Amino acid sequence: MTSLFDPTDAGDLHLSNRIVMAPLTRNRSPNAVPNTLNTTYYEQRASAGLLITEGTAITQQGQGYADVPGLYTPEALAGWKHVTDAVHKAGGKIVVQMWHVGRVSHTSLQPNGGQPVAPSAITAQSKTYIMNPDGTGAFAPTSEPRALETAEITGIVEDYRKAARAAIEAGFDGVEIHAANGYLLDQFLRSGSNKRTDSYGGSIENRARFLFEVVAAITAEIGAGRTAIRLSPVTPANDVFDAEPQPLFEHVVAGLPDDLSYVHIIEGATGGPRDYLQGDVPFDYAALKAAYRNKGGKAAWMVNNGYDRQMAIEAVESGYADLVAFGKLFISNPDLVARLRADAPLNAPDQNTFYGGGAKGYTDYPAQPKVA
Repeated sequence: MTSLFDPTDAGDLHLSNRIVMAPLTRNRSPNAVPNTLNTTYYEQRASAGLLITEGTAITQQGQGYADVPGLYTPEALAGWKHVTDAVHKAGGKIVVQMWHVGRVSHTSLQPNGGQPVAPSAITAQSKTYIMNPDGTGAFAPTSEPRALETAEITGIVEDYRKAARAAIEAGFDGVEIHAANGYLLDQFLRSGSNKRTDSYGGSIENRARFLFEVVAAITAEIGAGRTAIRLSPVTPANDVFDAEPQPLFEHVVAGLPDDLSYVHIIEGATGGPRDYLQGDVPFDYAALKAAYRNKGGKAAWMVNNGYDRQMAIEAVESGYADLVAFGKLFISNPDLVARLRADAPLNAPDQNTFYGGGAKGYTDYPAQPKVA
């Protein structure tokens, strides 16, 4: 019987176990440049079968929060190279989550103080994280976005391609396309945030067009086996909604390449109830997986949101999932793999230190004492 602790392959990536560190925004990379503290943080958690970085902006336009890392300057790429080298030296594998936040941003974060971009000029009823003049961080409402011109979309697809190549050159084992949680690609998918009347709006096929163009560009650049995607079919995060998520996301997974590294599914509301509804009926995650597998999809299937040890073990042993991603538990337990294997007690995360700050609540969580 397959175990959570068994090795596996995810496309071109050979993983030592099936436990994944989920992407976690921590706001500790000033000027979008990863630093020595970030290096320590990821290195501490390298026993995971796979580390997925925090969301990492593909361009300054794609940035939505203060002090998150980027993939678009030489300094940021050099910083990431220190991270990837440290993780590899510790025996780990790491992919970068490629992020364009779209409308979930603030003018103070955008090039020349411009408006954030979106499929349609609809302000997200959400908040972002900005820096005050005195250097302190604070949550603030998102700024009013402008709708992207049709001709601009090709340029953003190119931005994704360039960022994917830069990521590989910075030593990453692959990339995860962030198409979840109400950010730009997800905004295009959902009828609530996409009111376009061109070829990128209206029908499911049109709303998914941008996502498929991004996937095609990245896989052509670095190979499908090093490319993954994250989806969140029913999350209301960042004010996104679709009345018919089942046919939408079954269309999305059926249109993905067969040989991606993995497909990462957030079940329910991100960080909230796993049984959250959008529309009138519960979302059928087994049917979603079948829609991918039945058309020949071979990528590893990753699940996420509220999994504990027993749920994760059962998900893998039953064949429901190939990989299980953990978020908050990895924040507070750098040695989570060892703790789960031994069924050992877990450190509780300190939510007050999730966003911004220094080593406290970031790199100072204790590992288990070594047993002689």
